[in-house]
Amino acid sequence: MMRTRPLKVALLGCGVVGSEVARIMTTHADDLTARIGAPVELAGVAVRRPSKVREGIDPALVTTDATALLKRGDIDVAIEVIGGIEPARTLITTAFEHGISVVSANKALLAQDGAALHAAADQHGLDLYYEAAVAGAIPLVRPMRESLAGDKINRVMGIVNGTTNFILDKMDSTGAGYQEALDEATALGYAEADPTADVEGYDAAAKAAILAGIAFHTRVRLDDVYREGMTEVSSADFASAKRMGCTIKLLAILERAADGESVTARVHPAMIPLTHPLASVREAYNAVFVEAEAAGRLMFYGPGAGGSPTASAVLGDLVAVCRNKLAEATGPGESAYTQLPVSPMGDVVTRYHISLDVADKPGVLAQVATTFAEHGVSIDTVRQQGKDGEASLVVVTHRAPDAALSGTVEALRKLDTVRGVASIMRVEGE
Repeated sequence: MMRTRPLKVALLGCGVVGSEVARIMTTHADDLTARIGAPVELAGVAVRRPSKVREGIDPALVTTDATALLKRGDIDVAIEVIGGIEPARTLITTAFEHGISVVSANKALLAQDGAALHAAADQHGLDLYYEAAVAGAIPLVRPMRESLAGDKINRVMGIVNGTTNFILDKMDSTGAGYQEALDEATALGYAEADPTADVEGYDAAAKAAILAGIAFHTRVRLDDVYREGMTEVSSADFASAKRMGCTIKLLAILERAADGESVTARVHPAMIPLTHPLASVREAYNAVFVEAEAAGRLMFYGPGAGGSPTASAVLGDLVAVCRNKLAEATGPGESAYTQLPVSPMGDVVTRYHISLDVADKPGVLAQVATTFAEHGVSIDTVRQQGKDGEASLVVVTHRAPDAALSGTVEALRKLDTVRGVASIMRVEGE
């Protein structure tokens, strides 16, 4: 039987995503009512600038006092799309204290304080949903948390930032340099005026922490994720990648150790074979490749950012949370029963593509090969080109611990025949 009293929703933040959430709640009100089993009503919108015109939103709903909105006593669900750590953290905690379930798109906060927020939700018997925090419109959190709940996930590798994928795709397809591709991304609205969070990997690292926690049923914080940006990726790197039948992507890679006793989480640029499904992900799209024991290999693909795609994920969570409210139940909370440690990057086993500037004289290759051997790193292929006393040497290694590879690079820098290390990049997806 349909409930006639509406479920009341407080919208915290009304920027690009929040305004789309409000619009869809209004234009799809009848459909949302039918799917939930009760009407949903936008009861208030908390903003910083109340004078700004917000098309389709009743000005009477707008307030600058988010705390008062949450404390007024009739709110059922809060949607937090403010972003950042504060005041979002305090507002979410306030919502729980007043019996309000929360839908959030705040990756930074969840990566830093997810455990505490889950504990607060559990304490009050409420929901904390955050599909939109990881990959925009792509259904990923719920499939990993629910559909694969009976399986064992061993590896997750994905493109989880549309800005960086757009830039790298343009560098690959047009031969543009990094700055030129970044300028185009900025002009098209894919990159912020300050793109640091994207291009230095902070955004992807926050998402990696959230995904690792879900995949491996353990607590992974942002500080546990190894992070390396993509600002040093050059046209020469793409040329080398093409010679190997590869392209370059900024990847989030989460792995369970072979013995099952630890996990790793990392974000960095990597060469991947053109035959890998992630290599064909173009423009500002996201894709995540999940490897599970029983299900095998799964790929989730779609738009990973933007107002409408992110709002779609928020509204999906809203429907789920509202259904739970009507059933007087809660959905899945945090699952951290494995309590697995997060190993440092040095323990990760990977391959390297290393480009060296060396003296063009006899014995250089032998000296370089000896350095690799002394550090226990096996060489897969070597390519050497030389002219007028200078040469370039490109070495691709077999898989080895990252610490051994890093030690090799440091030793190479000390050789008198090595003029410099032009580039270093990991090779993944093989």
